[in-house]
Amino acid sequence: MKTHVQIIGWLWIAWGIVSMVMVIVGLIIANVNIPNPQDSILVTSGVLCLFIPGTIADFAAGYGLLQYQSWARILAIILSIINLVFLCSLILPAALAIYTLIVMFNGEAKALFNGQVATAAMEEVS
Repeated sequence: MKTHVQIIGWLWIAWGIVSMVMVIVGLIIANVNIPNPQDSILVTSGVLCLFIPGTIADFAAGYGLLQYQSWARILAIILSIINLVFLCSLILPAALAIYTLIVMFNGEAKALFNGQVATAAMEEVS
């Protein structure tokens, strides 16, 4: 199960990178096609306010999952549900969301994030 959690962590980080690249490309395209500089600033700030928090959340979820933080499990579940609701027509975020939900609701993963697996493994060694 640790392998699945680490894969999901890296996938969330990768999705954050892809999202950031899409935002940058979108901003470049939007700014090229807007003749008025004041409108360009408005579009840029609007896009940044909408999409940057999401990409930061993707990075945070990935990093937290790699560190086995319990808050990261909850964040990954929330982000997965959001991806399924709003990005279900895109294959990659939908697949990542489904994979994340399957792993995060697994009993072994729950125990891993609660620290129970490490305790049980230490008792077996003793």
